[in-house]
Amino acid sequence: MISLLLGIAAHAVALLLYPGLATMVAFGVVVELVWMRASAAQVAPDLPRRRPSPVVGIIALGSVVAAVQTAAPLNPVPGDERSIVLAVAGLAFTAWAVLALTVEFVAEPGLLLLVQACWLLAVLGPAVQPESLRPQVLGNVLVPSLLPVKVACAFLYLLCLPALLRVWPFAPPGERRGKRRLDAGRILTWFPYCGLFTTLFITPPSDDLSGLLRFFGFDLLVAAIVIGAGLLLQWRGETIARGIYMRGVAPFAGLVVVVVIATSILMR
Repeated sequence: MISLLLGIAAHAVALLLYPGLATMVAFGVVVELVWMRASAAQVAPDLPRRRPSPVVGIIALGSVVAAVQTAAPLNPVPGDERSIVLAVAGLAFTAWAVLALTVEFVAEPGLLLLVQACWLLAVLGPAVQPESLRPQVLGNVLVPSLLPVKVACAFLYLLCLPALLRVWPFAPPGERRGKRRLDAGRILTWFPYCGLFTTLFITPPSDDLSGLLRFFGFDLLVAAIVIGAGLLLQWRGETIARGIYMRGVAPFAGLVVVVVIATSILMR
């Protein structure tokens, strides 16, 4: 009974504090403010004045599920209880919730779903050969023959993030009128997306202060890359961005599939 209660308490801490809701909000607010300042330096963002919508609640639930699956140092959830499938399902569900509940406010929904399918390939590709769904195991795989798969999947993951985090130039019409406000949905997903990348493609850090700084340092680096890519896409305009995602990301995802299959055959 005591071990059961301790397990429940540990999971509650993980979901609500670290690496769950509180950590997600703190990380997301910092990155979102940087993004808004960089993308519209002359405009100070407004804080939301309305109550959180049901969409934000669903996004928060899916993001929390994904966040606790990461290989964050000192994660209260034991490593053998984490699964990449739960992380994928949680983050994938957030995008589906936005499309299903607010489709009239979502720009390019079909293209966004295509990008999400490519992102799923980037996440699950490294798991084919190790045959493990534990996130920290995938990040710790250092076999040289798997390096092409990890590099290709990591690059595809980064290509998809500007669209999944909605920093590409396809802003819904409602966001182009009046003063810009903090995007609560994006705030909640910055940490899960960046933390999952660090978990999958970077060697897991140690459970100490240096490991904590290393993990969040890589998360911030991934966020900085996404912000830079978003600024570049906005500078080039919607036409160039659409061309990249329509004619670039999907073919590259096909190449990633070929690399994954070839690596799997050669390692048998």
